[in-house]
Amino acid sequence: MSSVAQLSSTPVAKPLDVQWIHGSPSSKHNTDPDLQTYWYDENTVILRQNKAIDYEAPFLFLLFGQQRAVLLDTGATAAPDLFPLRRVVDGLIETWLGRNPRNGYGLLVLHTHAHGDHVAGDEQFADRADTVLVEADKDAAWKFFGFSGDADDIRTVDLGGRVLQAFATPGHHAAAVTFYDPWTGILLTGDTVYRGRLYIVDWAAYSHSIDRLIEFSAAHPVTRIRASGRRRWAWRIACRVCRTASLVTAQLLTTIQSSPGEAERAIVSLSAKFSRQPSVMVSTLTGAPQGPGRPRTREWPSRACGSARPVPRRSSAIRRPCRP
Repeated sequence: MSSVAQLSSTPVAKPLDVQWIHGSPSSKHNTDPDLQTYWYDENTVILRQNKAIDYEAPFLFLLFGQQRAVLLDTGATAAPDLFPLRRVVDGLIETWLGRNPRNGYGLLVLHTHAHGDHVAGDEQFADRADTVLVEADKDAAWKFFGFSGDADDIRTVDLGGRVLQAFATPGHHAAAVTFYDPWTGILLTGDTVYRGRLYIVDWAAYSHSIDRLIEFSAAHPVTRIRASGRRRWAWRIACRVCRTASLVTAQLLTTIQSSPGEAERAIVSLSAKFSRQPSVMVSTLTGAPQGPGRPRTREWPSRACGSARPVPRRSSAIRRPCRP
């Protein structure tokens, strides 16, 4: 019987004893696995895609319950010969079932949002037996979770002895969902919160989502905040809006161990930062004047392929690997 059935009332943070793969100067000579796997505990696996396959290199999460497992996101590459996600996940499930034998064990495939680097591998699971694949677009995802029109509800995803909490956190993407796992205490934020350059398409929705995340973290035993995007590890903060938004991660981590009074003051402080002149912060990110108009861009050479890429004028010229 899996220890997942013995859920502790207070999760304890475990050390991340892992060195994540970060790519190499030459994709041709890269020796990293196509998909790195790390068993955070006996019922939780963190996966990372190889940057030589796709520079996005997202993180994926496989969580095991008694009745089924859930895979959160499916990576940035569709072709199984380049990115064998299905084979790797099947192998991980087989390993888990070897320790916890049972029949009819299912797989649920969900997403943190619908950007291409989080859904590309969906088709690999389309014909898999005992599998429920929920499309990542807002209509399909919200219907599955049962979110109402205001999307402020918190819904549950029952894996059997392990019940995740899910709530909508739009702003980076209209269909963005954050997951909380009471088993580990990990808050899985997708691309809504990470330590790096944040991309926001709806400031009002994002501000509301951040308020919800802060309040949620103050009220629940959050041990870690885990993002999905590559920028969680590789990008440095390059402009005023990014510095402001990156405070979210630090503030959320602070509220984990704060007293209720300190958490309340932190929420008020951070909310004030996000509500202050959003148009100015957006113009700082794009390098464009306030109001309508196309952002000014400049070109910088890519070290990996020698091509030029447009980037915002105010952002740092951060070199990153090209797609192979």
